[in-house]
Amino acid sequence: MVAVQKTVAGLEARLAPDRRFAPCCGACGNIAVYRDTRPVRRFRHVPLWGIEVKLVYAPRRVSCRHCGGIHVEAMPWVSSSGKRRFSRALMVTLATWARVLTWKQVAALFCCSWSTVAAAVDEAVAYGMAHRDLSAVTHIGIDEISRKRGHVYVTNVYDLNSRRLLWSGEGRAKETLEGFFDWFGNERTAQLEGVCCDMWQPYDDVVKARAPKAILVFDKFHIVQHLTRAVDQVRRDEIREKGKAHKAHKALMSKTRYIWLKNPWNLTDKQQARLSELEHLNLKINRAYLLKESFREFWSYTYAGWAERYLDKWFWWATHSRLGPMRAFAWMLRRHQDDLMNYFRMPIHNGTVEGLNNKAKVISHKAYGFRTAKSYIRNLYHCMAGLPLPKTVHTFA
Repeated sequence: MVAVQKTVAGLEARLAPDRRFAPCCGACGNIAVYRDTRPVRRFRHVPLWGIEVKLVYAPRRVSCRHCGGIHVEAMPWVSSSGKRRFSRALMVTLATWARVLTWKQVAALFCCSWSTVAAAVDEAVAYGMAHRDLSAVTHIGIDEISRKRGHVYVTNVYDLNSRRLLWSGEGRAKETLEGFFDWFGNERTAQLEGVCCDMWQPYDDVVKARAPKAILVFDKFHIVQHLTRAVDQVRRDEIREKGKAHKAHKALMSKTRYIWLKNPWNLTDKQQARLSELEHLNLKINRAYLLKESFREFWSYTYAGWAERYLDKWFWWATHSRLGPMRAFAWMLRRHQDDLMNYFRMPIHNGTVEGLNNKAKVISHKAYGFRTAKSYIRNLYHCMAGLPLPKTVHTFA
């Protein structure tokens, strides 16, 4: 540092190169030959007690014999070899606060623009993605979340062991998940032992084609979700059938949806009393409820053989129950039975994924949504991927 002077905007710290050391190439980092000096540039630094600080420096260009080109010298206190007009310390400070606050709030806190915060996060994500360790990834979970209204989705792939986001892509088509495996690489894919996802056919096809050695496990919570939807559809159909002719039946079934869908131990005293009254009536929804509760025993088995025998028994009950939605659910399980039984070979589930999906939704809601999928995915990486940040001499946040 040569001098610090006060200006109308704030403070300017003028820097000069140390002549004792040869400059390094900004592209490859090797020692290079000095060529010429570029005009003075001003780089925004971390504010000091609310006073704007800028670093003033005239970068040098070098001729590098290692990469065979003319490049701007490496400036370790600046990101992207000076392409971004802010210091690395400011980038790390903005990125650190952006994990806690919205980008708009961070911009207001440091008196900069929203685009400056976005650029800092972009730099932090690029550095983190290049320096994170993926060698120990053996079990992954795949799920999609809605980004905004209109069935606009992003597909997220998580590391189930370290509970972090591995990859995020726009859409939930077959090509979307293909993009993950293209990025992940064949060597790391061969190390995968288990893949957990829901029964979305595009995901099923891609996983079996790209990771044939991994065990595909259908998520337990998504299967239960399909079951509860079938139970609720039975309730709706029964109200529609009998409610037209018997208004008393419609009144009897009103406000009973969660009585049939909740776990028995989560029912309130009032709901338990209401359920006891309804169980004495000859209702279709009661038969569906009993099938739902009996399916719970399937997950309690330790050995796949005993579980498969029970599933065959339950399949017969469901297909002979004269309940269309329950019969459709049973046949869906039959079509995917081989992959369903993998749960007993490798009992993994997407419980961690559901928790991380809720965190992703909180990130979106906190910012009142993102206009583009690129910004949303970039923030997901920054907040949920466990990316390392560059080391700085001083800590400002």
